[in-house]
This record gives sequence, structure tokens and C-alpha cells, in this order.
Amino acid sequence: MHRSLLPALLLAVAPAGTALAQSTPAPTSAAPFSGEPTRVLVLGTVHLAQGEPGDLAPGALEPLLQRLEAFAPQVITIEAMPGETCDLMARHPAVYDPEGGASYCPDTAAARAATGLDVPAAIAAVQTQLDAWPDAPSAARRRRLAATFLAAGDPISALVQWLHLPEAERGEGDGLDAALVETLRKRAASANENTSIGAALAVRLGLQRVFPTDDHTGDNLRIDDMDGFAKAIRGAWDSAPAECRALRARDQALREAPDLLPLYRHTNGADYQRMPMACDFALALKEGSPQRFGRQYVAGWDLRNLRMVANIGATFRERPGVRVLSIVGASHKAWLDRLLSQLQGVEVVDAAEILGGE
Repeated sequence: MHRSLLPALLLAVAPAGTALAQSTPAPTSAAPFSGEPTRVLVLGTVHLAQGEPGDLAPGALEPLLQRLEAFAPQVITIEAMPGETCDLMARHPAVYDPEGGASYCPDTAAARAATGLDVPAAIAAVQTQLDAWPDAPSAARRRRLAATFLAAGDPISALVQWLHLPEAERGEGDGLDAALVETLRKRAASANENTSIGAALAVRLGLQRVFPTDDHTGDNLRIDDMDGFAKAIRGAWDSAPAECRALRARDQALREAPDLLPLYRHTNGADYQRMPMACDFALALKEGSPQRFGRQYVAGWDLRNLRMVANIGATFRERPGVRVLSIVGASHKAWLDRLLSQLQGVEVVDAAEILGGE
């Protein structure tokens, strides 16, 4: 597949003497465009794996999954780090904290040993396999692609391939050794929303992968006084008004219900979506340390969201008009809704339209 940089392409085809910037209107997401809008639903979620093991009741997500399945997204993005970004960060330890990166980047060493592929080679191999993907892939092809996804640092897409397999075919072979099979089995049992919502929904819809779109290059803060930084941010959080605690208490109560659809209506509702700013970032902005730790914290948050939106946009830039589901921590939703709505040709879907009212 040929790749080209858009500015270079436009300059190559522009008539001599044409000043493109002077002949086009200022960019606006409301400008007319051909075809259907790209509809993006941002699903704000609690982090389901943070509860006690076994807290997620059997079938608790089924009503939510049915609503999302009816939306029928053609692209699903998740809050996980892309292998490409993790590889970049690992190659620049002077720029990115290796210890921090290890906490949100999967270890690809076992998959590299099993497949012989480092992350860049595995990413290329994933694309090659998907470009030639048949309508009815064999179990061997699915196992091979799962192993390649693991080597590429994309374990949730590997899990999608694993879950597509009939139970009897979920075993070793075609690049999956015993260690990788055990990794996939553990992930399949996880309550993490990337697994229990993202991968599960992808399989229901016949999708072959999900897209990790998180980014920690922007909030890779260089803090000399970590104790002072932590004290300043905790102090800002502790000054939150009582209504913040009430919303969080309702969040916790809804997490314990046998049906989690009301929880998702709550976390995606207007009242809850005002909470991250009112109960966190607005307080941090006013924090008065000499280093302005609170503003550094907020800057990192803003840059993380900006880069996440760029990653989400990259998943559909060559497929205008598709339906996209972006699964993110609930605190990100208000930022992603606003930033995605500024992309030309994009329509941000009201979550209440899909989830229904409380």
C-alpha cells in the first residue's frame, strides 16, 4: 500500500502559482462535505478491573453490549497504548521514563521469542496479514495473527483473534507457544473493559481487531520534586466540594448492580461529565505552589487527550463515513467529545441516543 504525506501530495498536484491557503475558507467542522459523516460514539467507562476479582457479575454487561452492538461500530478504539508508541518510548529512555512506560506498555519479549519478530517487524506483519485476510480464515491463520498481534504490542487485538476461534482450536501452534496461550487465557478472563467490552464486541460484530489509541508521550512530565508534586495534586483533590463525593458514591453503588447499563448511563450523563473539570482539573489549575504543579498536571492531561484524539482520527481517516466506538476512562469523555467534534466531517454521537435515558 502506497503511503504519502498529504502536504507534499497537495503541493505536487496544485496548479502553478496557486496559493491553496488563500483560496480555501478557514477550517470548520461545519463546512459542507460529501457523503455521510463519520459518527463517533465516545463511551466513558469506569475501569472495571479495579474492583475485587469476581466483582463483575455474569451477564452484567450484556444489556450494554446489546446497545453497542445495535450501534454497529465498524471501528473500535480502546484506551491502551499502541505498540508503535511503546516502541518509540522504549528507544528514547532519556526522553521517556522507562519505569513509567513499563506500567502501561505490554511486555512483548515472550511473543518476540515465539515469533522471531520485534515490534516494528510485527506491526508490518500484522498489516500484511490483514491486507490478505480471507472471508473465512482458517484456525491456523487466526492463531498466527494472534501471535503477531502479541509481538506487535497489541494484546487485545490478539485476544479478538483468540475469541474468534472455536473452543477446540484455542491451543498452541502457528506462533502461539504455551506461554502465549496462557497469556491469552488470562486476558480472556479479565474484567478489564478493553477485554469485556472492546474485544467481546469486536467478535460479535465480526471485526478482526481493535485499535489502541492511548498516548503518554504528552503527559511524560519531568518533575524534580515528586513528593511536592503529589502533595499539591492531592491537596487540590481534597478541596473538591461534597457533590463530587456524591457522584462518586453513586458510581460505586451502580458498579455493584447485576446490570451495568445504568452505570454507563450515569458515567456518560451530563452531570457526571461535568465532574472531572469541577472536581479535579479546575481545582488543580488554581493550586498555588511556586512551581505551578497543578498547571503542569493539567497541561499533561490536555496533551494526552489531544494525542489520543489524533490516534483515534488515524483509525478512520481513510474510511470517511464509518461508525466508530471509542472506549475510554469516563474522565476523558468530555475532552474527547469536544476535540473530536472539531474534526471536519465528524459527528459526535450523543451517548444517550445509544444507551437510553436513566
